[in-house]
Amino acid sequence: MSRTVPQVIFLDAVGTLFGVQQSVGAMYLNVTRRFGVDADAKALDRAFYQSFKSMPFPMAFPGVPVEQIPRKEYEWWEAIARDTFQRAGIYDQFSDFSAFFAELYAYFASPEPWFIYPDTIPFLNYWCNQGVDLGVLSNFDTRIHAVLKALGLTPYFASITISTEVGAAKPDPLIFQVALSKHNCSPDQAWHIGDSLQEDYEGAKTAGMRAIWLKR
Repeated sequence: MSRTVPQVIFLDAVGTLFGVQQSVGAMYLNVTRRFGVDADAKALDRAFYQSFKSMPFPMAFPGVPVEQIPRKEYEWWEAIARDTFQRAGIYDQFSDFSAFFAELYAYFASPEPWFIYPDTIPFLNYWCNQGVDLGVLSNFDTRIHAVLKALGLTPYFASITISTEVGAAKPDPLIFQVALSKHNCSPDQAWHIGDSLQEDYEGAKTAGMRAIWLKR
């Protein structure tokens, strides 16, 4: 049985703490236009989600040395981007796709594409004032550190646990176990909040935590 006041609350990142300003397709176009390439935002958005879902493995790299993880993350997202623009039929319009992708990747490490949900800061302030530890628990890459800092959210969190560094992605119980170990916390003393029914809610329940599904 969970305590009324948990020892730690873990929160997902994208879709929970913050979201994208527009559709992913529209955000991609903010960068493609700098390279003289235009497209239909809705078509590009559809192509992105098709590409994302078709990846043969989640964004986690078990057994990879820590110093190689940023390169693996970059390659993982570059494969999605190439496939996205190929599906959208505009890949050949790029004179240098590698240069474009380098700028696109850096763009999503900046604050520009993101916005903080209105309820995020009041929630974080409330639980910090209650003396409860907060942690980020996300299927994100190492850019999360830059994004949280740029959005002014870093000071709220005692830990940040991401799939690429753990080598396992939600709903795998391992990533929840790693996050709990950072707080020396048992599952029944922790909550996890996220917007994905499968990755966040079902994953946290399987790990023995109190799971809260946030339907944005």
